Amino acid sequence: MKKKVKFLIGRIKAGRLGEMWKQTLWIYQYARHYWLTMIFYTLLGMVGTVIALLTSLVSKDLVDIITGHQTGEIVKTFSMMIGLNVGTTFLNQISEYASTYLSLKVDSEIKADIFSKILVTDWESLTTYHTGDLLTRWGSDASAISNGILNFIPNAIIYIFRFVSAFAMVIYYDPSFAVFAFLGMPVSLLLSKTLLNRMVNNNKRSAAMGAKMSGFNQETFSNIQTIKAFDLIRLYIARLKQLQKEYIAMRLDFQKMSMGTSLLLSTVALLVSYASYGWGIYRVFSNAISYGTMTMFLSLSGTLTGTLHNLTSLVPTIIALTTSAGRLMDIIEMPREDYSQNDAVETFFQAHKSNGISLHVKDLDYAYNNGTQVFQGASLEAHPHEVVALVGPSGEGKTTMIRLILSLMRSQNGTAELCEGTDTIPLTPATRKLFSYVPQGNTMFSGTIAENMRNVKPEATDDEIINALKLSCAWDFVEKLPDKIHSSIKERGGGFSEGQAQRLSIARALLRRSPILLLDEATSALDVATERKVLKNIMADEYPRTCIVTTHRPSVLNICKRVYAIRDKKCVILNEEEIDEMVRGF
Repeated sequence: MKKKVKFLIGRIKAGRLGEMWKQTLWIYQYARHYWLTMIFYTLLGMVGTVIALLTSLVSKDLVDIITGHQTGEIVKTFSMMIGLNVGTTFLNQISEYASTYLSLKVDSEIKADIFSKILVTDWESLTTYHTGDLLTRWGSDASAISNGILNFIPNAIIYIFRFVSAFAMVIYYDPSFAVFAFLGMPVSLLLSKTLLNRMVNNNKRSAAMGAKMSGFNQETFSNIQTIKAFDLIRLYIARLKQLQKEYIAMRLDFQKMSMGTSLLLSTVALLVSYASYGWGIYRVFSNAISYGTMTMFLSLSGTLTGTLHNLTSLVPTIIALTTSAGRLMDIIEMPREDYSQNDAVETFFQAHKSNGISLHVKDLDYAYNNGTQVFQGASLEAHPHEVVALVGPSGEGKTTMIRLILSLMRSQNGTAELCEGTDTIPLTPATRKLFSYVPQGNTMFSGTIAENMRNVKPEATDDEIINALKLSCAWDFVEKLPDKIHSSIKERGGGFSEGQAQRLSIARALLRRSPILLLDEATSALDVATERKVLKNIMADEYPRTCIVTTHRPSVLNICKRVYAIRDKKCVILNEEEIDEMVRGF
């Protein structure tokens, strides 16, 4: 017998219920912070139940008074009825406020927590998810949990209390009526068990479809210029209509299941109600109970049946709740970045910021998850007041090396460290605070030029911002704008050319005054003369900055201290002859 019980428990833990239990425990970590509010909300619901039961009793007395022609008690009883109804209205308002408060607080906490955890999730793992999917999980799933916490835990207690108290009143006045309270229970329980798996699958399908549509919309609006340029408007409208068609088909499929369930439950409820009416009429005619008692029983019968249905309706709620929790757990249970060396990095920086910091990469191996080997024994170094170039055809690994240096990716072998003399510290996510980075493409945020600059240095003065703009050759055009550094930038750098946006991005990186500057094809949209001028300004700056540039244009290689070319998965130093040949051949 024990073996069978253990086997059954093991199956539950390993199966759907075990998964749901794990997800419920995860939800609990957020719910527990608001247990006082939840208790308050639950107590309000229980008090409301008591008032509703008292209203049934007063209603019973009122009917008995009227049918018995006891006119002296009518005013008193009717006044009590009014008082109880006013009390119910007042309680409902307080309960609604508590519900809104709890839902908003939990929603804010979950979203803030998930947001912060997504930002420190391993970058390579995170890129397996579409941005639209991440937005759906962070937005819709977090809100589903915040709403579900209130709809499930307190309401389950309230419904159970309501059922038990109403049932106790029925037993007290006439136990025979108690039979009708349970007539619909077997159907409800059987239906819940039968529909459990379908509900779980439907919720997963719905969430996946929502993420797909969100991803399509996000990607479309982000690339609307490309869609227009290639005249793809009709194609994308057709794709949207196809997605909508799939969504409608899915929702109608869900609706059919919901209709069938509702019809069955409504039929059972009607049968129970009519049976209660019939039994009540019989008991009145046989003088076993009064008209008022029958009225109370009919009211309580509706309460019992409705409460059972409410309890049954919590099944889809917990399924939706745990499905959303599972989708969020997929994200936050991915590997996290390690920031445990923050203090050590700060100490290292303070000790060497006046002289600058060097970068050493030695015998680095890296392969993508699909097995493609990018680097094998790659080495390079860069020192303060140097501009070091990394060249090679597109797709050979220049950007990958930058991401390895930033610890966005993890190498399989080799060492990568910052050093000054004999003092060294390995590259980790914590060392990113010592880098300024200008990636490929337009990386400006919506807001003003000054706001963009102060994203990396909030305390920067206007003069510091202007000086950084001068170093990047951006002041040439910013100075001519009506509002100068307070001029607005649209989303994705709108309102400025690619070359202007690149110079603004370089200015932002220079303003931060980090020991190491990484420029990943960051001058690709500049003309050769401006590109050389920007790099010369960086070299002439007194700040002890180490600069690494990736480029496929060899026009600036003659001003670089060293030039590394990616060859045979290694970083090979080019001699002057090879550099001159690359420049002449460009």
